[in-house]
Amino acid sequence: MIARFWLTAVGLTLIGVAVLRTRGAWRAAYWAWRWETAFGRGVPPRRELIPALLEFARWTASMRRLR
Repeated sequence: MIARFWLTAVGLTLIGVAVLRTRGAWRAAYWAWRWETAFGRGVPPRRELIPALLEFARWTASMRRLR
């Protein structure tokens, strides 16, 4: 449980750093690609979006730990 919390916190931090590095340009090629990879075209309902973002944050942190 604690490990999941920390993975989420670290992942959200890493995503925040990526957002800052792209200066919040949500229409940039990377973010457009990431969005389409995760959800296809269109906007998912919020009940799907939030858990998916948290899962992506955990995945990001776990990939960072592999370095």
